[in-house]
Amino acid sequence: MAQNRNLYRLTRFILLRVPYLFRLISFLRPTRKKLLIIKADAIGDYIIFRNFIEQVKTSTLYRDHEIHLLGNDLWADLAREVDGDRITRFYFTRPNSLYYNPRAVFKLGWQLFTAGYNVVLNPNSTRTFITDGFAGLTAAKQTIGFESDTEGIELKFKRKTDRFYTRLLQLPGNVNFEFYRHRYFFETVLNQRTSVSQPKLELGVDGHRAGIIIMAGAGLANRAWEPHKFTELITLLLEHTTETIYIAGAPGDAAINQKIIAQFNTPQIVNITGQTSLTQLCRKIASATLVIANDSGAIHIAAATGTPSVCVVGGGHFERFVPYPESFVTAPVSVFKKMECYYCNWRCIYTVKADEAFPCIGNIAIADVWQPVKQLL
Repeated sequence: MAQNRNLYRLTRFILLRVPYLFRLISFLRPTRKKLLIIKADAIGDYIIFRNFIEQVKTSTLYRDHEIHLLGNDLWADLAREVDGDRITRFYFTRPNSLYYNPRAVFKLGWQLFTAGYNVVLNPNSTRTFITDGFAGLTAAKQTIGFESDTEGIELKFKRKTDRFYTRLLQLPGNVNFEFYRHRYFFETVLNQRTSVSQPKLELGVDGHRAGIIIMAGAGLANRAWEPHKFTELITLLLEHTTETIYIAGAPGDAAINQKIIAQFNTPQIVNITGQTSLTQLCRKIASATLVIANDSGAIHIAAATGTPSVCVVGGGHFERFVPYPESFVTAPVSVFKKMECYYCNWRCIYTVKADEAFPCIGNIAIADVWQPVKQLL
């Protein structure tokens, strides 16, 4: 415990103090027409954001710049596949794993500093301590981000990392949906309207659709619809369709998915949990007839590829990620039971067990989900 505390203190020192040292010596380093975008969060966030890369690359301000991206290695293979022709250099990391790894933080920070960026963009309206630190370690001439809330960073650290930015945008009160937040950021920074109307992910799959994909994971058990409800939903699917049902997810979802699969003995159900790369899973989703999932990356992939989907939605970030606005042609069908405590940023006012769904999700009945699913079969 003491060792971890010391490692964190050293990481904190690197993130808060070393940026000032790097800025002092930055005159020794040549700056080039290079722009770094910091977007190191989850898969769904990348899907929502990625179409704006092309807007930056072709913009009047930055079309003569190399575009580099600091991302999350959860989606590294997909980014290289679909954005490799737009991004000159990628850096991939797992931000949450770095707080107790000062060596890795300094190594990446040094790489960013020596790259000589003249512009850094952090389009996240909810900033984090670790990515703010990397923004500072670049010692770029111009660093632009959002004013940010304090959901992802303590106020005492935010007050310090605010100083790493040369410009902080205030998010308008009427801009809530995550895609619209990104569009506001890039249109403001680029000083031009963008042509991106909704997330799109083109993977070159043919128009043939087959199979239903179910993803029962949600990162945290509290945010996931209960496994026994997915089991009963699958039972209904087996009674109404001959489509193959694929149970998918990351390796961390294996235990939950195995509980579901163990209730069946039919070749119509195929377990592909942890057996695909993200790119392969995206292609699977793009050619599926239907996706059923919690509020997760799979829903945003389905929307971006035009695949019909049904999403079980809780109240923590309601209307920020889902439901999608009705104007979106490929919007998922969102199933929810609204409560007075919605918009809590997942700081639930109820006491639940570690493996128990938050009430805003647990209150959603099987019939509530089955109704839109049946209509889409």
